[in-house]
Amino acid sequence: MTTSLPRAGSTGTAERATSSYTELARQVRESGLMSRSYTYYWTRLCGGALALAGLGLAAVLLGNSWCQLVVAGLIGCVLTQFGFLGHDAAHRQIFKSGAWNEWTARLVSGAVLGLSYGWWRGKHNRHHSAPNQVGRDPDIAPGLLALTPELAVRRRGLAGWLTRRQGWLLLPLLTLEGLSLQAGTLQHLFTSRDRHRLLEAAFVVLRLGGLVALLVLLLPLGKAAAFLGVQMAVFGALLGGSFVPNHTGMPIVPRDLRIDFLRRQVLMSRNIRGNAFVDLAMGGLNYQIEHHLFPSMPRPHLKRVRPLVRDYCAAREIAYTEVGFFASYVAVIGHLNRMGLAGLERFDCPLAIQLRD
Repeated sequence: MTTSLPRAGSTGTAERATSSYTELARQVRESGLMSRSYTYYWTRLCGGALALAGLGLAAVLLGNSWCQLVVAGLIGCVLTQFGFLGHDAAHRQIFKSGAWNEWTARLVSGAVLGLSYGWWRGKHNRHHSAPNQVGRDPDIAPGLLALTPELAVRRRGLAGWLTRRQGWLLLPLLTLEGLSLQAGTLQHLFTSRDRHRLLEAAFVVLRLGGLVALLVLLLPLGKAAAFLGVQMAVFGALLGGSFVPNHTGMPIVPRDLRIDFLRRQVLMSRNIRGNAFVDLAMGGLNYQIEHHLFPSMPRPHLKRVRPLVRDYCAAREIAYTEVGFFASYVAVIGHLNRMGLAGLERFDCPLAIQLRD
């Protein structure tokens, strides 16, 4: 399928592109899929709270036992689900009230996960406004992984060795995602002037300090450290693994390239086909195209709107990328390895080439 991109400065093309998304949005509104899904979300919020309470009780009853590591892994799974719920609330998917959504996201992020909602919201909003665009999307900014060839070519020494093998190292590196989120949170709380900074700091200190104190009371230091390590590794791997396939390996957009909203969100996103288990494990983020087009749509409706969006894109010859779960990771690992070796050969962005033709 060929993909046509609007050229910057073409008024007629820009107007047609804008009207294309407007027409899609009208159809989606008329479908009723933007309406709230309270039963779905209240069930998951209450179910998650009960699961955490039950696992906490199990940890107390088990006492000094290596079986605690199983509890730690299960807690990591439940916290991942809370991460998805915090994400949904931040996108105003749960309640009609903006304040209810914001405070739900803030409480889940701070009190349950020990993360800063203010830091994550700013970062995530920038990602949604310009996915995979150099200089605008913080998710492809310099970090542990080199997601653009320009970053890879500058790395030397240990960083260069890691970058050249980053695809093969992806899965173990994902276990560090929880630590990365904690580091971003702490940096934000020390440097930000957000008016809710002190409240968020209190949430984070109580959450992290309370967990450490409980583990030290229940377990010897070695087992307490192992418990915390397993919980963080499972949480990081599951949460990181849910969003890595969504954009990694899709086109990288040059800094100065202008693309209309519909194409910007569809062409840079990848859907993951699956089943009920994949939907649960990825928190609905496997419907990434639909989520980027309609970020406030409740999670359970994304699957239902997918056929409409897919057919709409097909009618306009806009490439709609959807692959299986394992195929997505094959693509991601291959892309990361190619980026790691990008310094050995010239790299041209497919979008930039298309505009030059």
